[in-house]
Amino acid sequence: MKVAYWPGCVSRGFTPELHGSMAKVAPLLDLELVELDRANCCGAGVIAEHNQELVDTLNARTFAMAQAVQGAAGMMNICSTCQGAQSECQERLDASGSYRAEVNSHLAPEGLSYEAGDGWWNKNFLWLLVEDIGLDAVRERVRRPLSGLRIAPFYGCYIVRPSRRLGFDEYPERDMYLDMLIEALGAEPVVYAGARKCCGFPVITMNRTTSLRQAGRHLADAIDADADCVVTPCPLCHLNLDMQQPAASRYVERDLGIPVLHLPQMVGLALGLEPKELGMGKHVVSTRELQRKVAQLAAAA
Repeated sequence: MKVAYWPGCVSRGFTPELHGSMAKVAPLLDLELVELDRANCCGAGVIAEHNQELVDTLNARTFAMAQAVQGAAGMMNICSTCQGAQSECQERLDASGSYRAEVNSHLAPEGLSYEAGDGWWNKNFLWLLVEDIGLDAVRERVRRPLSGLRIAPFYGCYIVRPSRRLGFDEYPERDMYLDMLIEALGAEPVVYAGARKCCGFPVITMNRTTSLRQAGRHLADAIDADADCVVTPCPLCHLNLDMQQPAASRYVERDLGIPVLHLPQMVGLALGLEPKELGMGKHVVSTRELQRKVAQLAAAA
């Protein structure tokens, strides 16, 4: 499957291991990624608070670039914050032809225009795995089953709320996809309280205490549920759960130390890629113990 690929800002800056692991995983899933390397930031919901037309124009530009990719089935992203912000913009653009024409007028100097309809879509990698590639096809490609691992799914906010805007009417199980994928890779999904709550990242610059307490509580819940690691489809969640984890441990007054994987890293491990190829040495919270356990389980199998 050929897709226009929007990696977002964070995966090419703060979390390059996410960008790199997606590049390694794609060929193993027969995914051809055409990277939109000139696309701009989605705005992450922040720009819209100050200038809605500006953020809609920025995202319409990305959509138009994706639509110009010949033979692409649609557009894929690897950031659920991008998914949420772009879905909001797309909803406004698709709802009004006159507003869409006004936004497209700003794109005209580049020869770009976003066209609504015709089944065009923008999907997070998680949704694409389940809905387009299919879990049966994913299972067939597993070379290193993650049997024996207990993985805590962390959905975060933007890929589950608001459900109507995010297509839950058509795909009502989207808030279970991460659990379903974990099972398809051979691991056990961990049930815990924080799986679908906010990681705290959106308020970290305004209220650091609240932000890190949120992150710390979710991680503590996962640890108390005997999780070996956490996995998330959102690099911004990863920043708060991994990079800020040492600080979060102080706010919840307990040791944490649980590794947090990016979604393509978890998939890559099951498909047979090595931890070094997936950038698992670049995390703040060490993944060494997790790597050791994966190797032991694979050897035993």
